[in-house]
Amino acid sequence: MGIDSYYQKNDSLPVSSVSWMKVEEFINTLNELTGQHYRLPTEAEWEYAAGGGERVGTIFSGTNSEKKLGEYAWTSENSNATAHPVATKKPNRLGLYDMSGNVWEWCSDWLGPYSKLPQINPHGAIDGIRRAHRGGSWINPAFISNIKRRGGYDENSFTTRFGFRLAMSVKK
Repeated sequence: MGIDSYYQKNDSLPVSSVSWMKVEEFINTLNELTGQHYRLPTEAEWEYAAGGGERVGTIFSGTNSEKKLGEYAWTSENSNATAHPVATKKPNRLGLYDMSGNVWEWCSDWLGPYSKLPQINPHGAIDGIRRAHRGGSWINPAFISNIKRRGGYDENSFTTRFGFRLAMSVKK
């Protein structure tokens, strides 16, 4: 579909080295081809999914123990400085793999401050200079893979540590 993972060529590895803008191009093409509505998740959706459907208290995807994180995630402690095939570690409670570690995942939101008011399924800042990403990567130490940790990069930037996960909206 015109998107190439510049770093590693292997169908079992997560797509990496893609910018937020390239992911959006991919999603637009995918939606045209399938008639579905795929998109990047919001940060709130990503965090809820990474936490296994729990609203509070989850530290890493799949576990609250940094000592057990290696059972669920590829981080600098166990990755040998490279991404690994998806779904080779344990999934979280929702059956989702690799939400902590392996590659940072782009979110749809701009990186910005959260609202101080309680919200249900909040969206991030309406504009900004960096797009949000979540999850940590194979090059980061385990504590970086905390599901609350946020990062951001320019939407045209890409590195071997950035990938994505799709969400799909159900048509009404």
